[in-house]
Amino acid sequence: MVELLRAYADRPDPRSVAVVGNQPLEPDPERAKAIDACDLVIRVNGFVCDEPGAPPAVGSRTHAVVFNRALRATKWVFSGYRSKLYLMVEPGRLHWEPEDIPGWWPADLGFVPVPNTEVTLPLSRAMGLSSQQEAAWATTGTMAAWLARTSFPGAELVLSGFSFLDDPDQTAWEHAAGDSCIVGPEHRIALEGALLRSWVDSGTARFLR
Repeated sequence: MVELLRAYADRPDPRSVAVVGNQPLEPDPERAKAIDACDLVIRVNGFVCDEPGAPPAVGSRTHAVVFNRALRATKWVFSGYRSKLYLMVEPGRLHWEPEDIPGWWPADLGFVPVPNTEVTLPLSRAMGLSSQQEAAWATTGTMAAWLARTSFPGAELVLSGFSFLDDPDQTAWEHAAGDSCIVGPEHRIALEGALLRSWVDSGTARFLR
């Protein structure tokens, strides 16, 4: 998986990696510029990108998409899909999730399943969760951030669009695409926020609000 990420990045040894979650963000040209300047930009689920002529907020470049089967696809998800890497997380396979591919998935688009043994379970352990015994695991955004951190530990990690860093007690959230949903009962976002804040506090990641 690391080699695949290298292949889609601007350079095989990314010096900077951005992971952009789906929190609605106000326009900020400096934030957008910092995201787009990264060698590897990873976006999550039903993400949005800046439109030409619109106030810049989250940048427009995407190298990799990390998603789950409940993806609510926006027009940006499959735009230019032949040049993007699609990684599907499936932590629910540890318990109840079926193997089915969504019927609306493009027939000519492949994706790579993210292995639970190598990604989900180590991340859960880092948060103090036992995902094999309990149906609890990280959100797709945190899994994307973990992939970036563990795949390229020497790169600058830029995080943005993660509302639970500032509001770990929320029970519902808005998405940048305009929809909203409850925080799934399988997630422990206070633990996720604590993990990502520890990276920011230690200087191994930068959080752009």
